[in-house]
Amino acid sequence: MMFMPRRRLLQGALSLSAALAMPGLARAQAGGDAPSGPHSQAPLPYVFGANEAAIDARTMELHYRFHHGGQVAGLNRALRDHGQLAALPVDELMGKLGEVPESIRTAVRNNGGGHVNHTMFWEIMGGTGGDPQGELAEAITRDFTDLATFRSRFNSAANGVFGSGWAFITVNREGRLALVTKGGQDSPLMDGQRVLMGNDVWEHAYYLRYQNRRAEYTEGWWKVLDWQKIGARYAAAKAGTLRV
Repeated sequence: MMFMPRRRLLQGALSLSAALAMPGLARAQAGGDAPSGPHSQAPLPYVFGANEAAIDARTMELHYRFHHGGQVAGLNRALRDHGQLAALPVDELMGKLGEVPESIRTAVRNNGGGHVNHTMFWEIMGGTGGDPQGELAEAITRDFTDLATFRSRFNSAANGVFGSGWAFITVNREGRLALVTKGGQDSPLMDGQRVLMGNDVWEHAYYLRYQNRRAEYTEGWWKVLDWQKIGARYAAAKAGTLRV
């Protein structure tokens, strides 16, 4: 009878425990979830701990690597045998869901929506909060009365999403802002709109620190916004160059 060394046995038990607790982690380490195809996940523009004022580093890592990473992989898998669709930029693909074959439409909707939503989400964070400046500040005052009202209405919308979803501010070519919410990973891109900013209110975005206290998370989230990045998105929307 063969006996396994105690150290190897312990390592195996720890690996098994990790895999059982987080199957996606084991698959990713083995390469099973590595996205292969036309769509890719941009590198996070800051370290996982950059948003600790509102979001802990472990949540950032899990969210970015396994939730968003899994969606990119899922999108590529869905498009594997659909070359013409795979060649479309992701924002155009999301705007043409009605042309996607029914057999893959749900997968494209969920994974593609998750991809564009999270790409935007990572981009607008990593900052220190504060107030918007310039034309964006003027637009907020014009369309929402003032920044305090803007934040209050946005938080109320985000907290009011039933189950999983997002709160968004959309922006058109004239620079007009509007508040919308979406369930699941749906995106305003599906309606031909462009997104200025948005907050993820799926539980995986905040549960490690806040548990069921979504309102505490949405209030704290403003502390890590990068208003320069959001202002650049506003300028790009007016110029017609904002994609996701």
